[in-house]
Amino acid sequence: MRRRTIEPRPGWQQTVEEQGLIYPLTRHPDDTLRPYWDESAYYVFSLPEVESLEEVVEELHGMCLAAADHIVTANRFADLGITDPRIVAAVAEAWHRRTELPSVYGRFDLRYDGVTGPAKLLEYNADTPTSLVEAASPQWFWMEDRFPGADQWNSLHERLVAAWQKQAALLPPGSPLHFAHSAADELGEDLMTVAYLKETAEQAGLDTDWLAMEEIGWDPLSGRFVDNQLRFMRACFKLYPWEWLTTDQFSGHVLDTLDNGGGTGTTLWIEPAWKMLLSNKALLAILWELYPDHPNLLPSYLDGPRELAHTTGYVAKPLLGREGAGVTIHEPGTALAPPDVEDPCCYQELAPLPDFDGNRVVLGAWVVQDESAGLGIRESSGPVTDGYARFLPHVIL
Repeated sequence: MRRRTIEPRPGWQQTVEEQGLIYPLTRHPDDTLRPYWDESAYYVFSLPEVESLEEVVEELHGMCLAAADHIVTANRFADLGITDPRIVAAVAEAWHRRTELPSVYGRFDLRYDGVTGPAKLLEYNADTPTSLVEAASPQWFWMEDRFPGADQWNSLHERLVAAWQKQAALLPPGSPLHFAHSAADELGEDLMTVAYLKETAEQAGLDTDWLAMEEIGWDPLSGRFVDNQLRFMRACFKLYPWEWLTTDQFSGHVLDTLDNGGGTGTTLWIEPAWKMLLSNKALLAILWELYPDHPNLLPSYLDGPRELAHTTGYVAKPLLGREGAGVTIHEPGTALAPPDVEDPCCYQELAPLPDFDGNRVVLGAWVVQDESAGLGIRESSGPVTDGYARFLPHVIL
């Protein structure tokens, strides 16, 4: 793995916008616009490196599914902060029926530099992962422009289309597959992701429609969710976290339909409710408990940093969070902060992100229907990958 600089293509901004990346620039706190899509540099991997990382990702995914089964079987929902009996019952039921409830994709965030050791799992974005469009489309076309005939760890588009084709038999007939995201999406990232997934579903031959989550209605007479045209919503892909869906104003109706098993007359939600087991940072501690000293895991705990406070230092991660929100870094030997009972954390060994000329790097490795599917790379100037990170392309040489 190496970082190399390169001159950006003329007109790169218009090019990537036409390829689906509608916000190639991001506004920073100092009110300046800076590239989010950054092709002034790129990363190079060898084929053996990529093949090894693919194996790691699929092994980690299998371990996560085993951990999810353990959470349900051992009734450890409280470790995830899930204490509402109805939500517990709904998630457990969804897990037991997972072969009938479609799951499409997820993204592992990995620490890896190609030099100092194996890839380490930082977290699993399993419910509402973004940065998909830039990984699937613009970076592929960048490679074709810059390195024609080369290769890339990227089969995302083809695998997503195939996934929707496979899921078609599981989707209830009689209405389109709806795609929804929150209207509060200020950057447009969720909109872009949903639009792209909708396009892959259409290429798979599915009838689709879309709307904002805030436009979804409830018909009390039939006990069904309806869209903004008052059609029953039989299936919906939502880029909207389950922890919101089960606590907002329609949460009672969501749980009612899940209690009914997701059968006729209810809405089939994609990603399914059992993804709540994997999108929670408590998963990291449970993985370490089930697979202690695994080479691709970092020591992680729920009851405090334990020995990490004095040895390696640790990172405190809220169980539910996005774009690095609430993450705090604690160097070894610093005073312990009291635990936050209202916002419990997972305490993970401090493993500083690789530093390439002042750029902190995290690998986003994608899975589509349980198989490794591609790579997206984000860089940040600080130690935490946040909403101001940059996306850089890669190539296999």
